[in-house]
Parts: sequence; structure tokens; C-alpha cells
Amino acid sequence: MHPARIAELLQPFLSSPCHSERSEEPAVLSATQLQSISTYIDILLHWNTRINLTAIRNEEEIVTRHFGESLFAARNLFLPYPVSSSVSPVPPVVKDFDVAVAEARVADLGSGAGFPGVPIKIWAPNIALTLIESNQKKATFLRELTRALTLTDVNIQNTRAETLPPSTFDVVTLRAVERLPRVLPVAVTLLAPKGRLALLISSPQLESTRSTLPNLTWSPPIPIPASKSRILLVGQVGPRL
Repeated sequence: MHPARIAELLQPFLSSPCHSERSEEPAVLSATQLQSISTYIDILLHWNTRINLTAIRNEEEIVTRHFGESLFAARNLFLPYPVSSSVSPVPPVVKDFDVAVAEARVADLGSGAGFPGVPIKIWAPNIALTLIESNQKKATFLRELTRALTLTDVNIQNTRAETLPPSTFDVVTLRAVERLPRVLPVAVTLLAPKGRLALLISSPQLESTRSTLPNLTWSPPIPIPASKSRILLVGQVGPRL
């Protein structure tokens, strides 16, 4: 898929207001980032003929549904904006509850086809990313994908999240995970002190999620552009400072 068309489709997700204390300038993806997304789509569609990675077959819908949502989450989780040839990076807002991008340890639980973890890595290449996927075939896909995109500092764990050391990650992400109420407590055990749990869910799941994890401090849900019910919900371990 042509990178220019990808940029056009992603514009609503990158130009919508970002819920952080900073200027609301639209984000711009670099040519390298857009080419990585194009390559990602090609690999995803090729593998999807062999294993079920996504029910979406249309390239443009893949961009808006998968990459748009993932990059919207990335933009709200991590500063600064990605660097392009025409846009200077914006210095991050330094707060105790923010994790510096260069030091962030991120886990994508139930990664599947790599969303949102791999697009977040494309957005913020300096994070240390762990993709947790218990299905062996999907884990093999993730290994080929990260090699093809030449992503560094990516650890693919072909195991169940319960087997990983607790209090390991600064951010844990979840999207399209089955049996969400059962997985949420496991996700929280992986969070380091002041760590954040980032959920891409539908609005009907909001109250049950909050009630399942009453000890987290929840930020207001953020509506995802071009969706009637999808939201980004972020909870933090301990009080928000």
C-alpha cells in the first residue's frame, strides 16, 4: 500500500486532540515509519492466508482499524512525537507518572497480529517491547514481522502471561483479548510501581473493567476517532501525581 495513502488514512488519528499537557499540533509520521507500516500490511496479508491473524482483509480498513487505533494509543501514551525530516521533536513533559520513552519497558499482552505493540514500537522506537503471545504460530509470525521491519529491542514471549516475572513493565497494553475480565488481574501483576495499563476496549466494557480493577487510578476514557464505541482507557498503579 502506498505510504502517501497510509498517511492520509491515519491523519484523523494523529490530528485529534492528544490528552497530554502539551501543544495540540498534529503528529507527522516519517517516510521510514510509513514504509514500515506498508511492509507490515504486506506481511500481515500474506500470513493471513495461512493463519487467522485478522478478519479484516481490506488494506484501507486494516490501516484505520488496526494501525489508527494503535497509533492513537501510542500518541497518548508516549512523548515526544516521532521525528520526521520536516518536524522537530517536541520535548517530553517530565512528570513522575510519565515514563521516559528511552527507558519505557512495554508489554503487549495477547499480541496476536502485533496490535497495538508493534505500531507503538514504530512510533516510539526506543522503547523496550515485549510481545506476549501463547499461540506458537502467531509468535512465529511476530518473529518474522519484527525481523522484516528490522526492529530492535523486541522480546517475543511464546508463553502465558502468568509465567512472566511480576512488576516488570512500565506499560502493559491490551487489545481484542478474549475473556478480558480474567486477563485484567494478570496484566496488573506485570506492572511496575506507577506503571500504566492501557486498554483499547469498547465503551460497554468500561464499567466492568473499572470494577474488576478498583485499585487502579483511572484517567477519563478517550474516544477513538472514527469509532462509535471504541475507547482508550488508561489506569495507573497507585495515585496519579
